[in-house]
Amino acid sequence: MANSLFRKKTLTQILSDSEQLGDGGLKKVLGVRDLISLGIAAIVGAGIFSTIGLASYNGGPAVSLLFIATAIACVFTALSYAQFASTVPVSGSAYTYAYVAFGEIAAWVIGWALILEYAVSNMVVAISWSQYFVSMLEGFGVHFPRWLAIDYSTAHEAFVKISEHAAHISQADKIAAEAFQTAPRLGSLAIIFNLPAGLITVLVTWLCYIGIKESRIASNIMVLLKLAVIAFVIIGGAFYVKPENWTPFAPNGMKGILSGVAAVFFAFIGFDSISTTAEECKNPQRDLPKAMIYCLLICTVLYVCITLVLTGMVNYKELNVSDPLAFVFSQNGLNFMAGVISVSSVIAITSALLVFQIGQPRIWMTMSRDGLLWKRFSHISPKYNTPTFATIVAGIVVAVPAFFFRMDFFVDLTSVGTFFAFILVCGGVLYLDHTGLSKQSKFKVPYINGKYLVGLGLIAAVVLLNIYGKDTFQEWKSLSAEQIFEHKALTIYFWIGCLALANLSFMKKFSQLPGVGILVNLYLMTELGASNWKIFIALLIVGLVVYFGYGRKHSKLARKTEPQNA
Repeated sequence: MANSLFRKKTLTQILSDSEQLGDGGLKKVLGVRDLISLGIAAIVGAGIFSTIGLASYNGGPAVSLLFIATAIACVFTALSYAQFASTVPVSGSAYTYAYVAFGEIAAWVIGWALILEYAVSNMVVAISWSQYFVSMLEGFGVHFPRWLAIDYSTAHEAFVKISEHAAHISQADKIAAEAFQTAPRLGSLAIIFNLPAGLITVLVTWLCYIGIKESRIASNIMVLLKLAVIAFVIIGGAFYVKPENWTPFAPNGMKGILSGVAAVFFAFIGFDSISTTAEECKNPQRDLPKAMIYCLLICTVLYVCITLVLTGMVNYKELNVSDPLAFVFSQNGLNFMAGVISVSSVIAITSALLVFQIGQPRIWMTMSRDGLLWKRFSHISPKYNTPTFATIVAGIVVAVPAFFFRMDFFVDLTSVGTFFAFILVCGGVLYLDHTGLSKQSKFKVPYINGKYLVGLGLIAAVVLLNIYGKDTFQEWKSLSAEQIFEHKALTIYFWIGCLALANLSFMKKFSQLPGVGILVNLYLMTELGASNWKIFIALLIVGLVVYFGYGRKHSKLARKTEPQNA
């Protein structure tokens, strides 16, 4: 059984299977510019138009540094993705890469985890789109029923807060409580759901259904508009920056900055989504690596500039809003510019929704081709040349939760699955190097011998922590063993991971850059909180039930290896 769980696909098998598809595969229509456009569409989405406000509220202007740090973490990962994309130029993203490096069970786990990155993140994007859409309508004097644009949990909590005369009741709480009070009722149950979030998901799913060419054209147009809006915000907002708003630069210290890790990282996820379109690329081995690096660099510069402008225009304490870009202009009396941003944001966020909605079905399609999911998921429409059944299912999976759940529930959960995928991709490059498969890569992560560097880096980190982290040690001393295990277990696992990687790097002479990618992503995972991990593990168990109930028995790789083992 153990051998069957870790059976691997060879590069020859993957490329051979891809060639056998012939006309039954997807159309190769994407060039490097299209890929960069799709990457920017995915990265510059709900993160810059919504969650960037929450991150700035928690960390102040210093969050701009967190964007840079997170981008550096993503660069190490992006280099690893780029090498895999040049080595295995087929759809499937990290799922396919894990199949080559670690075997079938790891590939399944990654494929399942990617649901959290693509499908769950799109729920966040859809909900954010709804907030901007309603705000835009308000600007035109159209009052959309609030009970049709909010989730039940948020409305009920706001109603309870106001009923109990709680302190610090915000304008958002008043609006949410009003939605609960004015909603129609079925008996004692208030009928409340987020209609715009569900409808935009249906519309985007239809666009993905009818073809990649149509999706590409729509994405390119929306990305141009999005970049114009961001340039408008940066250049226009620079004239209203008050330097005193940048003081103090880190009002809540390192703890406040790191509390925005999930929100900031959510802003970056998506650079890997273009790897799911490998089968539709004209030259995936050349264009995918270029597109990943270019779009990551472009978006990092945009994020840092936007953060500095937002925190310079208003005090960071005012940025805990769902539409920060429009908000800062309205606060400075520039209602016309705020209106333009609201209208443009509705269109711009749609492009992020589109890219993730393209990616998810293609991962399911690849898993289905391998026999790990039902055959219907790999069906390609002769008319539209898209995985139609998988696209419809992806639409349902995103639309239904977007109708009924709140945004903050999904943000951290998305990041857990993404970090997990990133770590395995970085580890996969170490495998390619160790086994010599990197020789087949047209793009390679620059090799820096980590035999001593990883261990020396670990020692340096311990020394710095001892000098500058005395408060952390004091906090640990005040906790019981049970409390340490409950609240600091993730940190303990991080240091165990550091020791393990330092040992392996010394023994195997692993490359430094993928190793750093593993450690940075592992550390960021520890900042997400145990509750998110519990939900992730619960969903992972569900995925394993599906695998052992169906995937393991129907695996095509199993059928290929059985005669040899007989």
